[in-house]
Amino acid sequence: MTKKQKKVLIRIIIAAVLVIALQFIPVKGYVRFGLYMIPYFVIGYDILKKAGNGILNRQIFDENFLMAVATIGAIALGDYKEGTAVMLFYQIGELFQSYAVGKSRRNISDLMDIRPDYANVEKDGELEQVDPDEVRLTKASDEMCTFLVLNISSLQVIPVSVIAYRAQYGAVNPAAIVVPGLIATTVSTAVAVIFCRIMCRRGERK
Repeated sequence: MTKKQKKVLIRIIIAAVLVIALQFIPVKGYVRFGLYMIPYFVIGYDILKKAGNGILNRQIFDENFLMAVATIGAIALGDYKEGTAVMLFYQIGELFQSYAVGKSRRNISDLMDIRPDYANVEKDGELEQVDPDEVRLTKASDEMCTFLVLNISSLQVIPVSVIAYRAQYGAVNPAAIVVPGLIATTVSTAVAVIFCRIMCRRGERK
């Protein structure tokens, strides 16, 4: 964890302990409101600050603003525990997300550092070790390009997944998509074949 993530974790623990402790303190009215504001500001002061900066910068409708409105609204209605808990769980989710993103970046960085020291090239029936930067890769053949384009154009006779989604969301005739889908994918496949033919002829002329 980074220093920032550790600080957020400490704030989460403190706020969680205070919220749990307040369940056993029999107070009401303004005293209860004041006590719940302690864990609320401990866990949510940065969200409120970001929401305020967003308003000043005319970038109102972001997640910070929505969280501020939701939690302040709950507190205004007297649901102090719910408002604080929502902010607490939001920060927990943000912490997990931040940790996962940081770990993914480190993994990607580690993968970028992985490269072979040499490449094996066959010459006259024998393998020779050469610098990877000196290896010249061959280009894809016309057949490989054609196969890739046809695969992407994806001619589909019966779009089962689309029919299932239409049925799930209450379409009167879910299978009505079959004919339009067949026409659309047929046209896309025909265009793909024509495009491949044109590009292959251009390559032959060169």
